[in-house]
Amino acid sequence: MKKTFLAKRNTLLTVRGISWGMFALAAALLLAGARFFVPDATFSLLAPVFRASDSAAAVSRGVSNAFADSAARVRQNEILANEKDALAVENAALQKQVDSLTSLLGASGAQKSVAILASVAAHPPENPYDTFLVAAGKQEGVMIGMEAFGPGGAPVGIVSAVSASFSSITLFSAPGVQTRGWIGDKNVPITLSGAGGGVLRAAVARDAAVAVGDPVFVPGPGMLPIGKVARVESDPSSPNITVSIVSATNLFSVSIVALRMTGIVPMTIATSTAL
Repeated sequence: MKKTFLAKRNTLLTVRGISWGMFALAAALLLAGARFFVPDATFSLLAPVFRASDSAAAVSRGVSNAFADSAARVRQNEILANEKDALAVENAALQKQVDSLTSLLGASGAQKSVAILASVAAHPPENPYDTFLVAAGKQEGVMIGMEAFGPGGAPVGIVSAVSASFSSITLFSAPGVQTRGWIGDKNVPITLSGAGGGVLRAAVARDAAVAVGDPVFVPGPGMLPIGKVARVESDPSSPNITVSIVSATNLFSVSIVALRMTGIVPMTIATSTAL
């Protein structure tokens, strides 16, 4: 009987059996030997590969830098946009202040030349109610009897005391202060009496047809009324009605006043040369 002998396969030498790991190992050993024995030739041979690798790395860095630059530009644009919005708000506030100062100074050059702008250093409740302390005095030309005007030119009071650097303004609404004026377009004459807290009172003939909301004026170059009628009280046994008048200006928020010598002095007001 004939015996059949099978050839024993060598898994290391058979082409099919050689793994990719063996190929990689052989290539690494070949490259290492070439670099050791013929380094110049090896570097010349691999130079294109190195250059291609460097080019690819440079392109990759360029793309990464481009994305980084774009993100930085976006952040910078956001910062600039926020700064622009903040500047717009600030400019609007400054323009509003300029408009207010312009109205305080008045329209004519003659009025501008005699008006003194003074910042309010203290007002109620820091200062006694119905008085202002302003940062302008004799050094700036302030004199007792000057009339004080608030935002828009609304009259607010009279300078009642002056020192070197400060002045006290007694508001028309201060208790005990009496001022002549009139109500509305009908020019109903009244005597305004300060009731405190920014409120004035006046007695008016019943047939004067005064209504809530009517503007109230006092003599002087003011461009706005001193206030408006807020309440009308009627007593059937009296021929007159009593009206309560609130100031046209928020006396707690006034920051700047214009002082002018108008020649209009309230009927009764306590004045002093010292604060």
